[in-house]
Amino acid sequence: MNLTKSNPLLLVGAGKMGGAMLSGWVDQGIDPAALIVCDPRPSDEMAALFSKKGIRHVTEAPVGLTPAVVLVAVKPQMMDAALEPLKPVVGPETLVVSVAAGKMIATFEAAFGQVPVVRAMPNTPAQVQRGMTALFASPAVSREQKTLVEELLSGIGAVAWLENEGQMDAVTAVSGSGPAYVFLMAECLAEAGRKAGLSSELAAKLARQTVAGAGELLYRSDLEAGTLRKNVTSPGGTTAAALDVLMADEGFQPLLDAAVAAAAKRSQELS
Repeated sequence: MNLTKSNPLLLVGAGKMGGAMLSGWVDQGIDPAALIVCDPRPSDEMAALFSKKGIRHVTEAPVGLTPAVVLVAVKPQMMDAALEPLKPVVGPETLVVSVAAGKMIATFEAAFGQVPVVRAMPNTPAQVQRGMTALFASPAVSREQKTLVEELLSGIGAVAWLENEGQMDAVTAVSGSGPAYVFLMAECLAEAGRKAGLSSELAAKLARQTVAGAGELLYRSDLEAGTLRKNVTSPGGTTAAALDVLMADEGFQPLLDAAVAAAAKRSQELS
């Protein structure tokens, strides 16, 4: 399926995630004429992108248009208000894609009828094309539409299809919220360095580059994370001493178990 000016993609919401996807599509070479952005208050950065690339911007759903794809990138709390004005533009063959945490396919079928719906859970590294997006499709989604979704979202990172919609809460808790856990680790590592006698500036620089470098190594390597960890760890050395603390019974794993469980529970509540 090819997106065209007469068969476009309507992006509803051009915030951090919607904006990251839009930038990725432009970088992929998608014809800007095939893209329409509906956002009442876009950022100055997004407005500049619209102007530079010739992307049509509207503040409300365009009248007299039935897009090939409507991708809704608004916060879950804003979803109900966002869907009502979209009813006139969603036809029976329009593919609806949602990136809102917790909002199930039934939400969109209740609003638009038995249209094809794909739930997508990307994460913020999409802003630098290092995102991870999990996908789940309703039975009405065709193979061609699945391929189109993969092409759209592979522009911001890796994609993976889920076996059932129930897995989306766990995905949200692991990869959707996961970048925040990594950023917190960088914060805590910097603070630990400061307490060990480093200046705040140096500790922050060491922590930031270490987390970023380790992440890039993990991204590029074919080795499992556990193998990479072991490769850094000399028996009886400094890293081993630190890992004895982090891998203790009350250490890192049970904390992450509890964190992911809390996030998954909240995702269920948002539905």
